[in-house]
Amino acid sequence: MMQRLDYGEIIKLAWKEFDNDRYEIKGVFNVSAMVSTNHVYKLSFYKREPVFAKISEYGNFEDFREDHIIINNLANNLEFPYQMFLAQSLVKRNDLFIYRYHERERSAWVVFYNPIQIRNKLPRRLETKHIKKLGRELALFHKACTNVSNQLPHSSKNVITDIQRLKRSIHKDEIKMYESHKDLILRHADHFLENADRVNYNTEIETIPVLVDWNIGNFSVTGDGKFYSRWDYDWFRMSSRVMDFYFFSRVVSDGGDRTVFSYMVDTLMEDRFMLFLKEYHKVFPLTPPEVQLIKEVYRFFILNYVIKDGPYFFRKYYSTKLIKEAYDSYFPAMDANYRVEKILKTLKL
Repeated sequence: MMQRLDYGEIIKLAWKEFDNDRYEIKGVFNVSAMVSTNHVYKLSFYKREPVFAKISEYGNFEDFREDHIIINNLANNLEFPYQMFLAQSLVKRNDLFIYRYHERERSAWVVFYNPIQIRNKLPRRLETKHIKKLGRELALFHKACTNVSNQLPHSSKNVITDIQRLKRSIHKDEIKMYESHKDLILRHADHFLENADRVNYNTEIETIPVLVDWNIGNFSVTGDGKFYSRWDYDWFRMSSRVMDFYFFSRVVSDGGDRTVFSYMVDTLMEDRFMLFLKEYHKVFPLTPPEVQLIKEVYRFFILNYVIKDGPYFFRKYYSTKLIKEAYDSYFPAMDANYRVEKILKTLKL
């Protein structure tokens, strides 16, 4: 078994390269949520304010660098009232600082963030007033992201290329799975590509920065329910705004946001999510092709984040559980329980 890298020591090396030993580190504390393989540490100092460090050895350096450059540009360009909404990364001589650690066949990357202020967390089960407010808040935030999307650096990946990469990996046996599961995944990958093409994803669907993983532990709100701050950008990407909807359907669901989680499609069909969408639609109207895409970006989420990346991103217990549930429950329920007509009728489209 490959020995785990000493993340604390790597972060100290990263800080040394960033700061040239000007400020001595007092302590390095692991504050990770312990769900994914990414780790977050808090660094305290004797003579300066603390900073946070995110360290990752999953994926590749170029994707990590590209995503964090876009996120930092987004954080610096968002208009009022979101100019302080995202944590800002530390920059050295005009460039985002990313430390690259490398040893034989192993690499890890570190990015530093200034601390972000946190206000109120939403309750685990929302009341109607919270759901309505959340729908309007996400619409306003998506409008702000749309307004700056043309100023952001280009992203080299999208949902189409990610699914094509998944298919290539399966054909090359790079992903361990039963033959019957290969056929199932390839069939769902083809469904996704066909349906994305049907709504002209590459030409008709606007792509904006989306954070995807919205749960009540990742953002805070003001006393009157407005977005205040957001952290954790593990699944950031440039994509359709409807990519954010699935996780909000879980937040507003009757069961509420749960510590022990799974990714069933059913929350997208709850009346409480219809209420959320109605409020969103009043502020930032959705188009019929975007509504058609909601099921497909859910399919993409299961294919890409659970099947393809899950064994590398999630800790082993979670990835094993989620992949089994994908085969046993997520894919069968997608066709059995999801009805786009309910959303189209709710939004009068």
